[in-house]
Amino acid sequence: MNIVVGYVPSPEGTAAIDYAVTLAGRDGDRVVVVNSGVRGNDAHPAFASAADWDALEERLSSLGIDHELRQSLQAQSPAEEILTVADAVDAGLIVIGLRRRSPVGKLFLGSSSQQVLLDAKCPVVAVKRAE
Repeated sequence: MNIVVGYVPSPEGTAAIDYAVTLAGRDGDRVVVVNSGVRGNDAHPAFASAADWDALEERLSSLGIDHELRQSLQAQSPAEEILTVADAVDAGLIVIGLRRRSPVGKLFLGSSSQQVLLDAKCPVVAVKRAE
């Protein structure tokens, strides 16, 4: 099975990777990590730096996890990129990290997580960061 992980360089992104790695290590699944800027903005904090990307590649390789890393500069939104990749690789599961936001924050800023949860064609696991 292909597991698509929406990754941002944050504790929530790390929690999503950790969950996917646990599943892939146990079941021999392939992990496809997706990271993108917002509307093509590679200066956005959600866009992983080369150092973050290299560290993630090293970690997955050292664990023997079959994986692919995809980082798009052209994505309109992280949610759209995650959903597009999930369709392209026929994902059996999507894993995303959740961060705590106030109801007002969700109203004004929207929610990539919500879009993934509502529009995905496969099951979605939303994980919280470790406290």
